[in-house]
Order: sequence, then C-alpha cells, then structure tokens
Amino acid sequence: MYVCSCFGITEAQVKKHADAGACTPRQIASACKAGTDCGGCVRRIQALLGRGDCPRRELLDQRREPAAVSALGDVHLPEAA
Repeated sequence: MYVCSCFGITEAQVKKHADAGACTPRQIASACKAGTDCGGCVRRIQALLGRGDCPRRELLDQRREPAAVSALGDVHLPEAA
C-alpha cells in the first residue's frame, strides 16, 4: 500500500528505512523524499514508525532527562553513556 503518493513510496519502503535506522519522519524524508511534497503522508509515516525500539530515540531520551535536585539544592546531572 502506498504511503506517499507524491513519490510512490510504499509502507514496505518506509519500514525498510526504519529497519535501517530512520526513526523520525524527517529521517524517512531524507532517505526517500516521502513527506517532502504535500505533507499528507507525514502522519501515516509517524504511525508506521510508532514508538518502537529506536537506538537514536533512546539516546535522545537520555539526553533530555531533567537534572535531579537533591534536598540540599545540589544539582545532579545524569551520567553520560
């Protein structure tokens, strides 16, 4: 089934790019142009990507964790991996 009719990109192609490491609609667009013309397929691409395992997303989530503040007011930053 086609996801992007502007560029003829199928669900299978989006999933292939996702398996290769594309974790966001922008990364899919970089890989195959899907979502860069009319934009009507971006929500479908988001749905196909879901919230599944993505090594890049896990790294981003780790960077976004807020710093913990102790009762003494000291700020403790999460340790870098």
